Amino acid sequence: MRAVVIDGSGGPEVLSVQEVPEPVRGAGEVVIDVVAAGLNRADVQQRRGLYPPPPGASAYPGLEVSGRIADAGTSEFTVGEPVVALLAGGGYAEKVAVAEGQVVRAPEGVDLVDAAALPETAATVWSNLVLQARLAEGENVLIHGASGGIGVMAVQVSLALGAVPHVTAGSAAKLGIARSLGVGTLINYREQDFVDEMAAATDGHGADVILDVVGAKYLARNVAALAPGGRLVVIGLQGGATAELDLSALMGKRASVAGTTLRARPVAEKTAIMAAVQENVWPMVALGAVKPFVDRTFRLDEVAEAHTYFDSGEHMGKVLLTLDQ
Repeated sequence: MRAVVIDGSGGPEVLSVQEVPEPVRGAGEVVIDVVAAGLNRADVQQRRGLYPPPPGASAYPGLEVSGRIADAGTSEFTVGEPVVALLAGGGYAEKVAVAEGQVVRAPEGVDLVDAAALPETAATVWSNLVLQARLAEGENVLIHGASGGIGVMAVQVSLALGAVPHVTAGSAAKLGIARSLGVGTLINYREQDFVDEMAAATDGHGADVILDVVGAKYLARNVAALAPGGRLVVIGLQGGATAELDLSALMGKRASVAGTTLRARPVAEKTAIMAAVQENVWPMVALGAVKPFVDRTFRLDEVAEAHTYFDSGEHMGKVLLTLDQ
């Protein structure tokens, strides 16, 4: 089969499509004929040599796919059934083997290519906003990076839960996506201080929950933006990994800070998260409250171009690789 191989560490030029052995299905796994794979920042970090795959995972990049069951193994799936899957790696390929618990049926009414934009974003958002931060109806949630795949999903899920999302992004165009979804508080982080803007938007209350992809650069200001009893969840380190935390400020607000990753979690945890996505997010998709936002698609053999575009930061929504299936 064809798969994307990372030859060294560096820019998109280290990516190439090569003929490699097909995956061998292990116990409790299924094999999927991949229709499309989503690009994620973790793929970029792996390409740069900064985020190696977990032990036992495929060396090929790709953390989410849509496709059809090629080998159902002992699972309840049937051959040819349309599915999406959350992976630890290996999605940039014509076939992938994955634990059956990390595979769910594709939501009805969604094009199977577009469906590749859903599993990683839905799993990340549900596990962090709901399972970790316990976001509830009526609460204020600040979402950094509003125009990315995670940000768009977080806005949609927050609205569907009855929470009040507030967002940051670096341009009017990127904030426009959140506006089109119904977000009222749009903060251009290049021109505005999100701490002040959150205070103004909530009559001084602050954010009950913050979903942060920036990390160290925003840590102190995130704590300042929290409401009493607020919960900060850090899921990315685009602004660095090391920062000083004023514990007195955190304690004074009775607030909490959590840091999470998804890729390296045990299969049992990913199985539980994907079951929760199917139970809770797929009905939102069926109602039209949650939709995949696809910016651009590239063919598998255009993977270097896809990563170049992703690295530019110009994308709004998901970037996908498509395969001929």
